[in-house]
Order: sequence, then structure tokens, then C-alpha cells
Amino acid sequence: MTTVAAHYDRLLAEHYTWMLGGDIEAIAARERPLLQELGVAGVARRGAVAIDLGCGSGAQTLALADLGFQTVVAIDQSRALLDELAAHAARRPSITIVCDDLVRALTKVDAPVQAIVCMRDTILCLADRAAVVGLIERAAEALAAGGVLALSYRDLSEPLEGLDRFLPVRSDADRIMLCALDYGPETVTTTDLVYVRGADGWQLHKSSYPKLRIEPDWLAEALAGAGLTVTVHQRSPGGMWLTAATGGGTLT
Repeated sequence: MTTVAAHYDRLLAEHYTWMLGGDIEAIAARERPLLQELGVAGVARRGAVAIDLGCGSGAQTLALADLGFQTVVAIDQSRALLDELAAHAARRPSITIVCDDLVRALTKVDAPVQAIVCMRDTILCLADRAAVVGLIERAAEALAAGGVLALSYRDLSEPLEGLDRFLPVRSDADRIMLCALDYGPETVTTTDLVYVRGADGWQLHKSSYPKLRIEPDWLAEALAGAGLTVTVHQRSPGGMWLTAATGGGTLT
């Protein structure tokens, strides 16, 4: 099993945007109502700063820019995905791209921000629960008064068993992606299997990485423990959990 960063370099970055649907601009347009539901749009006033933690190829980053944030800082460890984002961000001068560890990048924030988003299981890709608490605490310190921290993630606390561990992700005429889950006490080994049709037939590409098994209520308690006020905490119709919290503002 590889680290999360190595898994993206080895396999997932190449297929990431295709996995989401293929058209990052269309995906970004669909993200805007979700960010509004989480309260993020309400803080997109003049001069507002937003941070996208684990931005990937930029669905949330583009949505934040289009919502009107004056500065959007997009942070990820995958240089390939950041290069892809850069091509779409060229027409959006508000976007700044940073290749760095998420927690380390947050420690470099020196001004209050109005919104921090951490979407699509990014919070589950940290090393352990202590790292999750550390990220939340630093986010709480970075948020301006009334600023919003928004999260989306899967509840992996209840294990899937037998054939239910094998999940279809996406397929078309030339590519098929499946995911297999193997549950341990604290993490789930997530194995991505991508079949690609080439000149010589189908070829299998595979890699595994860990995701944390975090109960949604534990995460809500961690937010409250950092001094944040939870405003949204619910399962979406698609099965992802959505959690948002507002801060009191500690930076000056």
C-alpha cells in the first residue's frame, strides 16, 4: 500500500477528473449550489479570501472563484492535478496555486480567511485522527469571525462486507474504474482498479492507499472542541456527509 500522495502520482491523478465526470467546468458549476448550502457563498464579500484544501483539479477552487472570492488559495500535493487546475485558472486571476502538505500550508496563513473548504474525502486522507484535529484547530485559528469551514466526506465507520466491498466508480467505452475496500481498525485500505483499453487490448492499473474511518459525530465534536459552531451536519442524498462550522475569529 502506498501513501496517499504516492497513490495519486502512481495512478489516480491521471484519471481523477475523468472519474468525477470529465468536464471540470461543468463539475465546478454543480459545486456552487453545494457551497451555498454549506454557507460558503454567504461570506464571499469584497476582499474575501477562501482556501481549498486538497483542491485536486479544481472543482471547488473554480466554484469559489466564480462565487466572488477575491483570493482563492488552492492547495494540493499532486503537481499533476495542480498543473491541470492551472490551465482552467488562467482566466480567473483570483486563484493562487500552492503545492504543499495541507496542514503545513495552513500554518503559513497569516491573515484571517472567510472560507476554508476540504471536500471529497480529503479529511479522511490525513495520517491519523490527531492530524485531523490538528488541521481543524489550525483552520479555526485562521478563520475570520463568521468564517466557514466546509467538509464533505464518506462515513467509513461501518464496514462493508463480502461483495459489497467492491464499488463501481465510472466506466465508458475505453475505461472502467472500480474500487475495493478492506477495513482495518482505524483505516480502510482503498484499492483503485482502472482498466484502460489500448491498442493491445485492456490493461489493468492498480494502487492502494489508506483512508481514515471517522464517525461523522466524532468529527462534529472535534469541530466544537476547536471552538467552532457546527451549522450543517447531514448526509447528502448521494451518501456523502456534509459538515460545516463557523468560527469566532482569533487572528488579527
